[in-house]
Amino acid sequence: MTGGILDGLDDAQREAVTTLRGPVRVLAGAGTGKTRVITRRIALGVATGTYSPGRVMAVTFTAKAAGEMRGRLRGLGVDGVAARTFHAAALAQLNHFWPIVAGGSAPTIADGKVRLLAQAASSLGIQADVATLRDVASGIEWRKVSLRSIDDYARERPDGVGRLDLGAVLDLQRAYEKTKDQRHQLDFEDVLLACAGMIESEPRVAQAVREQYRHFTVDEFQDVSAVQQRLLELWLGDRRDICVVGDANQTVYTFAGADASYLLGFERRHPDARLIRLERNYRSAEPVLRVANALMRGRPGALELVGEEGEDAPVPTVVRYDDDEHEAQGVARAVRAQLTAGADPSRIAVLYRAHAQSAPLVATFAAAGIPVTVLGGTRFFDLPEVRQALLALRGASVATQEQGFVDSVRDVLRSLGLTNDPPPAGGALRDAWEARRALLSLAQEQPAGTTLRAFTDLLLARARDQHEPARATVTFATLHAAKGLEWDHVHLLGLAEGVLPIGYARSFEEIDEERRLAYVGITRAARTLSLSWAVGLGRSPRAASRFLREIGMRNLDERPARARTAVRTPGAASPSDRSERRRS
Repeated sequence: MTGGILDGLDDAQREAVTTLRGPVRVLAGAGTGKTRVITRRIALGVATGTYSPGRVMAVTFTAKAAGEMRGRLRGLGVDGVAARTFHAAALAQLNHFWPIVAGGSAPTIADGKVRLLAQAASSLGIQADVATLRDVASGIEWRKVSLRSIDDYARERPDGVGRLDLGAVLDLQRAYEKTKDQRHQLDFEDVLLACAGMIESEPRVAQAVREQYRHFTVDEFQDVSAVQQRLLELWLGDRRDICVVGDANQTVYTFAGADASYLLGFERRHPDARLIRLERNYRSAEPVLRVANALMRGRPGALELVGEEGEDAPVPTVVRYDDDEHEAQGVARAVRAQLTAGADPSRIAVLYRAHAQSAPLVATFAAAGIPVTVLGGTRFFDLPEVRQALLALRGASVATQEQGFVDSVRDVLRSLGLTNDPPPAGGALRDAWEARRALLSLAQEQPAGTTLRAFTDLLLARARDQHEPARATVTFATLHAAKGLEWDHVHLLGLAEGVLPIGYARSFEEIDEERRLAYVGITRAARTLSLSWAVGLGRSPRAASRFLREIGMRNLDERPARARTAVRTPGAASPSDRSERRRS
């Protein structure tokens, strides 16, 4: 009846999966299989008749995570569950109920705040550059997700923004709201506020929503904001079937309104809630977990991660460099050594606190001939070469195929520019080649009997779910972008005061968030972890991050940096080689 749903679960996972009635709070540490638990719990509820699929809402924070959840549920034979982000669920309800309640069509969604703010500023005669307008937009977002009014904003953020004093900021916010209303538009945060307001003020809407959805699961509950918590309460009403899953150690979005107190204080709202702790980590080697546990020991809600026994993995390393360029060279050299030893480039990541740190890294890796993908750029399925390939593959799938499926895909991709040998790393041609190569690799992974039409349908489904194929490139990512991902080998840069923790983090709460960011980066590593920092040049040298002291050198292998030298592409001539050739 349950079709192997409980197979392979440890005791804590099994307890979470089989506790089908709420309220339930699952504290799930990094790498402990929380998505597996969530999807199997829903699948078991459906298989036993406890849940009807159409009355289940599984909420998460990104479209990619929602897509992964839907894919896993399909793999378990479950269709019809609403696996969505908060915004997608609220927007669907708003579009459905607005004509009934207010008449006419629902407002459109504004395409970003900065453009509207620029128009509002112009109407007021306020001079503000784009950076200032972005900061004003961030303030609007914070105000709305934390359920604060403009007057509340004035009391809590009295210092103004950039060169704008508080009065100008408030005038700009009011003009922004007026402009938006005149255009019959909502911004991203308004979607949640309007949906909550509609349920709260219209009993027939509340009744319809609560009749539709009876069972709720919320992933990444540590990242819930005040407005999301309020919407969830309105969806739930006086019912009890709610399961929340999260890890307070991974709360890294408080600047955007995330509040871990909703996770940590869940029992205050639900005194009879069942608490289940997932602490067995299936991702990282024991030496990596020792570093992670040492960093977070004693923090509120901290979990003590336990790894698999008998794993042989190296102790994480830490290296001190002279400056950022020296650090980039050292990391590139370490990555080159891993690639030479046979590591899959797609299983290697270089992580850092801020995008600005990527500039010397990109240049150094390009000079070394190491292809990279920078997370946070254009999504894979939005790349022009991928869109072009999808159209060509769809066209080819209509024609009669006289050759094998993979050969057909290869021929289409070759006609678009795929060659046997890659172009030099570091340019647009190499990026396009890597994207096409990823499509071919995905085709080669498909089971026997797959048709070109089925493959194109798969690509379209993966595009909708943002399920990107792995590319044979090293990943560059900020710590925020890395959340939820994992690699075999992780290089975490910039563990220096002023970098991580970042310079503007001063208060206890801000430093604590930086610590959690470091924890997120550390727990992305499955097998090897290297930490590094640079002293920097000039009159104000950096000190090692306080986080290294908290981890303790007993958990790290401190290594000296090699002398500053260029990282060479294998087979490339050195400068002395080239000068010798010129003389001859």
